[in-house]
Amino acid sequence: MGPLSPLSPPSSLSDNPEPQSPQASQASQSSQLTDLLVSLRDRVMGVSESVLSTVDGLLVVADAETVHPESVAALAAATLGVSRRIADQAKVGALREVVARCGNGHVIVLAVGERALLTVVGDDGLDMAAFQRESPATVEELTKVLAADVAY
Repeated sequence: MGPLSPLSPPSSLSDNPEPQSPQASQASQSSQLTDLLVSLRDRVMGVSESVLSTVDGLLVVADAETVHPESVAALAAATLGVSRRIADQAKVGALREVVARCGNGHVIVLAVGERALLTVVGDDGLDMAAFQRESPATVEELTKVLAADVAY
C-alpha cells in the first residue's frame, strides 16, 4: 500500500458531515417542538401552558409549569377519543378541536396530524380570536417536525 495522494484528504477530513446520532437528532427535534409551543404562548395572550402528546396519551414535549404534563397527555387522548365518537354520532363532520371553558380558563385539545395532540391551557383572559388565528400555523409546523421523524 502506498501513501495517500496529496489530492485525497483522509476520510476524517472530508467535506461530508457525519450523520447525527439518534440522541442528537431526538434532542434537536424536542427543542424544535418546544420552541413552537413557547412561540404560541408568546403570540397569543392568555396561553399559559401547552402539552404535545401522542394520540395514545404519551408525552412528547411540554411548555408547562403548573400542570402535570404526563397526566394532561393521557387525559387529552381520552378527551379526543370520546369527542370523536360524539361528533360521529351527531353526524357533524370531522372533529377539529375540543374546547373546555372552565371557571378560571380554558383547555383546548387539537389534533396534530394523525398521531399527535396539542393541549393548550389558557387563563380566563385567553384571546380566543388570536388563538383561532395562530393555532393552525402552529399545528402545521408541529406536524412537519413530527413528520421529519418518520422520514428516518
